[in-house]
Amino acid sequence: MKSSTRGAGTSQVEVSNIDQFGLWILIADKEYFLPYDDFPWFRQARIEQILNVELLRQGHLHWPELDVDLCVESLAMPDRFPLIFR
Repeated sequence: MKSSTRGAGTSQVEVSNIDQFGLWILIADKEYFLPYDDFPWFRQARIEQILNVELLRQGHLHWPELDVDLCVESLAMPDRFPLIFR
């Protein structure tokens, strides 16, 4: 017997890679790169803390252990959000 509808994905957001320059976030079918130069609070974070990311509502990312919140729109269109943490 074949199912007529596919099941829902288990995760809406996923950290797909972490390296010495930054991390990649996969949201739905779109991947974003977050360089440590622009997002320094991830540079010293443990891998487990970075991997623990939640999509609280459409367009809002939250890392509870790091107390970091990001708007997905700021990743998709960074020129609209010129303020960078220093």
